[in-house]
Amino acid sequence: MTRTEYYSRMEFLAGEVRDRFGLSPERVTKRDFARIFRAEGVRLDRWRGPLKRLRGAYFNDDLGPTIMVNAALPDDPYIFTLGHELKHHLVDAGSILSYCDASNESAMVEIGAEVFAAELLFSESAFRQQLESLGVVPPNCTAEHLVHLKHRTQTTLSYSGLAKRTMRLGFAREGSLPNGGWRRIEDSLYPNPFRRRGVGARVLRPG
Repeated sequence: MTRTEYYSRMEFLAGEVRDRFGLSPERVTKRDFARIFRAEGVRLDRWRGPLKRLRGAYFNDDLGPTIMVNAALPDDPYIFTLGHELKHHLVDAGSILSYCDASNESAMVEIGAEVFAAELLFSESAFRQQLESLGVVPPNCTAEHLVHLKHRTQTTLSYSGLAKRTMRLGFAREGSLPNGGWRRIEDSLYPNPFRRRGVGARVLRPG
């Protein structure tokens, strides 16, 4: 199987999971994952140890399947990691241990997990429809368009994930979207008085 075929299969699997559990094509929450894990018999371990590089891990041993996630991650990366590790459970369950950090992110099974998680959190078809409804004409998507899209859909796919997909699909030129600074752009379009007063640092989102 080629990498392209493998990644296409992971996208298809994400759609099957979304249909099975009646998930939104634009937003998947921690509660959604809790429901999926219960149905799959997966235990979630929120690890609070000194993890500098490790985002998550999947164990399948004599105690049963366990997904470990770094509890210190912000909401969007935390949820993405849950999706990433879910792929390991569904596809790579024969492995006793699969860990996810920068050291193995180029492996096909790891990229496949990234593809699965991105498609699960925000389906590509819904993503295209949302950009088109915002009047985006390829390749002229801007960072501001993505901020509007994220606020409209309340998607849990991160700005980094949205930017990568936007450029991959040709809605923006490669390298034209920022690698960071999304909070500043967000604040300029959707001022958050709580953040300015130091009360909170996140746009409040349900779920």
